Amino acid sequence: MDVLITGDEGFVGRQFRRRLETGGADITGVDFKRGQDCRDFFRQSRRRFDLVIHLAAIVGGRETIEGNPISVATDLSIDAEMFNWAVATGQPRIVYFSSSAAYPVHLQRQPYQLRESDIDLDDVRNPDFTYGWAKLTGELLADYARRQAGVEVYVFRPFSGYGEDQDLSYPFPSFIKRIVDESDPFEIWGDGNQVRDFIHIEDVVDASLAAVERGIQEPVNLGWGRPTSFNELAQLCFELAGASPKPIKHLTDKPTGVNHRCSDNSRLLTFYRPRIPLEEGIQRAIEQARRSHPATVAD
Repeated sequence: MDVLITGDEGFVGRQFRRRLETGGADITGVDFKRGQDCRDFFRQSRRRFDLVIHLAAIVGGRETIEGNPISVATDLSIDAEMFNWAVATGQPRIVYFSSSAAYPVHLQRQPYQLRESDIDLDDVRNPDFTYGWAKLTGELLADYARRQAGVEVYVFRPFSGYGEDQDLSYPFPSFIKRIVDESDPFEIWGDGNQVRDFIHIEDVVDASLAAVERGIQEPVNLGWGRPTSFNELAQLCFELAGASPKPIKHLTDKPTGVNHRCSDNSRLLTFYRPRIPLEEGIQRAIEQARRSHPATVAD
């Protein structure tokens, strides 16, 4: 199988590359980290692939989303170029990674499990900053490409994906580093009561490929369906590391995002059940961090 992955050197892209190469796929990668702008690729290439996995985007955690919204809006340009190219070249199958940030923020102020039907492309409600707007627009373009040009487009809305080699601009790897470094105090942005739905990156990749294999083109949430606050995540990390809890320092001047973001997994569970619970994912990450930095392990 001939596969194009945009953003193949990013956290999600690396996982897709490893998974597909293991299965014998021939991968073409385009990534800004190699000095490549995928928009240039789309303007110049007429190559047709068996599958396109479009992950290229500007995002760098909450600080970038809230602190540099103009930069993040570049994603609008990236997605527009990709869909124009896909239609013009007759690409048969596109995987488009949207985001849980595309959901209306008014639904994320109190406990509630977000359903795919909470996004109505004919009645758009305010998503989360320019990143949410870009992903919502990308979903609209996906719908046009599907209906008007016959392109198979698979849309996924990942929640808080995490794993062992994620960038430290995201909460999960920062927590793991603080645990292994025995940081005292243990810093948490905001009051720590903000809730997220953590899903391991292996489940993100496997669920996506399962949906493509089954031809499921409706938008699909990729989450665990388990609401976990950052305060709870910290306590789990202490327990699984066998570490004595450190005093928590809440940085209330830092950006925190919405109050409550959790997935309704009803659609996902019709074809895939996530395999890696949060506790196992935390344990894996701690063990990996300790192998990488053995000097930080307590005697």
